[in-house]
Amino acid sequence: MQVNNRLFEILYILLQKKKVTAKELAEKFEVSTRTIYRDIEALSMANIPVYMSKGKDGGIGF
Repeated sequence: MQVNNRLFEILYILLQKKKVTAKELAEKFEVSTRTIYRDIEALSMANIPVYMSKGKDGGIGF
């Protein structure tokens, strides 16, 4: 899957679920969690209000 397509898919998933883990996204797209972190950074650099939080209830969300 191309990077741009994956970024749009990540946004679509976040719109539906509100919060997901990097591990869940990595498994869905068959990439590493590090790649997901890079994707989230790219979305953030594009001024899309995406955040990551650590801990038990952590995850990626809007």
